[in-house]
Amino acid sequence: MNSSNYQKVTQSLPALPKALTGISGFDEITNGGLPKGRPTLVCGGPGCGKTLFSLEFIVRGALEFNEPGVFVAFEEKADELAANMASLGYDLIRMQNDQLLKIDHVHIDRSEIEETGEYDLEGLFIRLGYAIDSIGAKRVVLDTIENLFSGLPNHAILRSELRRLFTWLKEKGVTAIITGEQGTGTLTRDGLEEYVSDCVILLQHRVVDQISTLLLRIVKYRGSVHGTNEYPYLIDEDGISVLPVTSLTLDHPVSEERVSSGIPALDKMLDGQGFYKGSSILVSGTAGTGKTSMAASFVHAACQRGERVLYFAFEESPQQICRNMRSIGIDLQAHMEKGLLRFQASRPTLNGLEMHLVTIHKLINEFKPQAVVLDPITNLVTIGSLREVRSMLIRLIDFLQSEQITVLFTALSLHTIINEQTDEGVSSLVDAWLLVRDIESNGERNRGLYVMKSRGMKHSNQVREFVITNTGMDLIDVYLGAEGVLTGSAREALQLQKATEVALRGHALTHKDREIERKRLVLESKIASLKEEFESVQDELNRTFVEEDLRKEIIEQNRDQLIRNRHNDE
Repeated sequence: MNSSNYQKVTQSLPALPKALTGISGFDEITNGGLPKGRPTLVCGGPGCGKTLFSLEFIVRGALEFNEPGVFVAFEEKADELAANMASLGYDLIRMQNDQLLKIDHVHIDRSEIEETGEYDLEGLFIRLGYAIDSIGAKRVVLDTIENLFSGLPNHAILRSELRRLFTWLKEKGVTAIITGEQGTGTLTRDGLEEYVSDCVILLQHRVVDQISTLLLRIVKYRGSVHGTNEYPYLIDEDGISVLPVTSLTLDHPVSEERVSSGIPALDKMLDGQGFYKGSSILVSGTAGTGKTSMAASFVHAACQRGERVLYFAFEESPQQICRNMRSIGIDLQAHMEKGLLRFQASRPTLNGLEMHLVTIHKLINEFKPQAVVLDPITNLVTIGSLREVRSMLIRLIDFLQSEQITVLFTALSLHTIINEQTDEGVSSLVDAWLLVRDIESNGERNRGLYVMKSRGMKHSNQVREFVITNTGMDLIDVYLGAEGVLTGSAREALQLQKATEVALRGHALTHKDREIERKRLVLESKIASLKEEFESVQDELNRTFVEEDLRKEIIEQNRDQLIRNRHNDE
C-alpha cells in the first residue's frame, strides 16, 4: 500500500466516541464532551464545584440525552445532594422514582479498613453493578475517590486497585466521572489517579488581590483534540457555565446595515446614517461630559426600533440611571417594562475579570440582545491590570461581533498616565471612537465632541459643541472667533452680535431705500413739470406756425378773389 492510500485509510478511521455533558460551554472546548465508556478524573480544591460538575453531568445526561446515571457518594447523603440540586431546579427524588437516577451513599470508616494484600473492591463492584443494571445506567459518578482508598497508604496496592476499578468501569461500558481532591504539588492527593484516567479535568478556585476566579483546565484527554487554556467558569442558579472564548478567530461576518446613535446631529457626522450594526463603539471623556447620556440615547433609539438591549452598569443603579435620564427627556423605565431593556448592575469588585466575562456571556445567551452597553469599562482596572482588561475586552468584542451585536463602551478619561493608557488600549480595539472634551472659556465649562475614528465610513473631522438639554442632546456648529473656537455664552454673544449687525444693516438699508424713493419722486415731479413746460412751448410754437400758414392761405385766397373780381369788371 502506498503512502497516499495509507493517508486515506487513516482519515476514514472513526473518531473517539464522546458523551455530551450538557454543561454550558464545556462540550465546545472538548469537541463533544467526555470520552464515552471511559473514566474521567475531575480534581480540584474545596469549593471549586467538583460535586456539582459531576451531578450536573448525571442529571443532564438523564434528562437531555436519555442516559440514566448512578451517583455513588462517599461523603454526602442522598437527601443532602437532593437539597443541593433543588436550588438549581432539579428534583433528584422524583428522578429516582422515575428510574432516571440512582444515588447510593457508601459509608467508609478508616478504622474498619486494614492494609492487607487481600484488599479488594469486590463489595463495591457488586453494589455498583446492581445499581447500574437496575436502571440501565450509562453514566456513573464516584465522589470522592480519596474516601474510597483512605485506608491504603501503600501506593503499590493503591495503584493496582485504581487500575482495577477503572478497568471494571470500562468493561461495564459506562461513562464515568471520579472526583478527587487536589494534592500538594500533584493534581490529586495520592498523585496516581491522573495517570490511569483517560481524561483529567482540573478545577481551580484562584484568589488574587481578594478577587476570586474559578478556572477549568483540561490536563489531558487521550485520543482527542481539546482546548488547553484555562477557561473561566461560573457557578450560579443555572449550574456551571464555561466560557470558551479564547478559541475565537477573526472570521466573523460583517453587516452593511446601519443603526442610529440616537442623536440625529451625530448620525449626520457619521455619513448621515450612524454606526454599523455589530460594530463596537467607544465614548470616552472626563467626568460630567455626558457619556452615560449618550449611551442612554443609543439605548433609547435601539428600543424604539424594537431591539433588545442589555445594559451593564458598573457605577450607578438602574433606578438611578432611569431617574437621571428622565431629566433629559429619555424614559428608560418604559423600555424595561416592555421587556426590551435589561440592566445588570454591580460593582466591578464583585467578581474577577474572567467571572465578569462569563456573566456577560451567559446573560447575552439568555437575553439575546441586539445591542449591549458597558458603562464604564475603566472601572474594570480596579480588579485587573491594563493588559488583563485589554485581553478581556478583546475576547468580549470578538464574541459580540461574531453574534452581530452592537456594543457601546463608555470610558472615563483622567489626566493621569494609567487612564490615558487605558483609553489608548481600548480605542485601538473598537470600530468607532467618540471623544467628548471640556472646552473652558470665559469662565464657563462646555463640551466639544470629536469623531476620532469610524472605520469603513466617511465621517466629519470637525468639532461640534455637545449640548444637553431637558429635551435631549444636540450638536451645534462651533464659531471661530479671533481667539479661536467659541462655545457657550461666547458663541451666543457672537450670534447676538451678528443678529444685531444684521438688524442694524437692515434698518440702514430701509432708511436708504426710503431716501432714494423720496429723491426719485422729487425727480419724477421735476421731470413731469419740465415735460409740461416743454409741451406748452411746443404747443405755442405750433400755434404760431399754424396761424402764419392760415394767414398766408387767406391772403392768397383774397388775392385770387381780387384778381377774379377785376377780370369780371373788365
